[in-house]
Amino acid sequence: MTTQTDITVIGGGIVGLSVALGLLDAGQRVTVLDGADGDLRASQGNFGLVWLQGKGARYPAYAHWTSKAVAAWPEFAATLSDISGMDVKLEQPGGYEFFTDETEFAEFSGDLALQKEALVDDLPCETLSGEAVRRRIPSLGPAVVGATYCARDGHVNPLLLLRALGRAVRRRGGLVEQSVHVDQISPTPGGGFALRDRQGQLRHTGRLVLCAGLGAMTLAPQLGFRTKVRPQRGELLITEKLGSHLPFLSSTIRQVNEGGIQIGGTKAEVGLDDNDTLGKTAGLARHAVDVLPALASVSVLRSWGALRIMTGDGYPVYARSPDHPDACLVTCHSGVTLAPNHAGALAKWIEGASDAPELDPFDEHRFKISEAA
Repeated sequence: MTTQTDITVIGGGIVGLSVALGLLDAGQRVTVLDGADGDLRASQGNFGLVWLQGKGARYPAYAHWTSKAVAAWPEFAATLSDISGMDVKLEQPGGYEFFTDETEFAEFSGDLALQKEALVDDLPCETLSGEAVRRRIPSLGPAVVGATYCARDGHVNPLLLLRALGRAVRRRGGLVEQSVHVDQISPTPGGGFALRDRQGQLRHTGRLVLCAGLGAMTLAPQLGFRTKVRPQRGELLITEKLGSHLPFLSSTIRQVNEGGIQIGGTKAEVGLDDNDTLGKTAGLARHAVDVLPALASVSVLRSWGALRIMTGDGYPVYARSPDHPDACLVTCHSGVTLAPNHAGALAKWIEGASDAPELDPFDEHRFKISEAA
């Protein structure tokens, strides 16, 4: 069987669907090829943050790119709701980073100062001592030695976001094919690409955007990309639903819209292993109780592991293939935060629009420069 489309997006997670929505709004006929539910999918295991503080402290271009996305989220959420009929539960009440280690607090405070130099008035942040933050939130535990706060931070329900994006893409006229694993990409004579999946089915497309997450480990080299991605495991907990409202939002402790408390924040280089581990989840629980002792009496319902997609330096890659200009690579580990950019400015860049942003700092040539140095 052979199918044809103007532009194909490989990867139906939050990143791929955001890009697809932007391309549809630009008038393209778009097909999204998505994997199976059981695949290693960051979109089904992330923390749902719309987060600015700490992002790009040592890479100003990323600080500005993130700031643009965070600012665009209210309009993006409203537009997505209009198209899909779904509320992704965006809240941007401001967020905290809590620290129980003096050294980590000092290091992050230094990063925040660097980010402030890049963003100036666009980073309304505070650095608070343990005593100062407990005056603001009396229920915090004595183990908290300090905190930072950014008034622009927030969160969404990531599973609702994934569903809303999928519905919006379909309602805009996009085709989303499920359980498709592309194994082979071949340029075709005269332009375009042939895509062969595991079942041997062949599809043809004039242009291609690779948003396959960890699938880029094998697919990106076939298109001449030099970017290498790797998995990084994070582990999470979810508690029973609480009747009371959590008095803060933080990057490691948040209350989801259904009422439970989600706890996360680990990083482990373990390859393609997304299992959760008792040691890490117990550490998460201890940290949460150190920050908010009242959580000691709350029951944990479930724990799980999920894999982030990491580039060599941790920053996004937006690149055109040096060998095949009609193929683009899009990969990052902050797909929720950056979704408005991916559906807007990035889609314009892929299209080559006259008002497209300059994204050279995110091109993969930076890795070649780094290797040469």
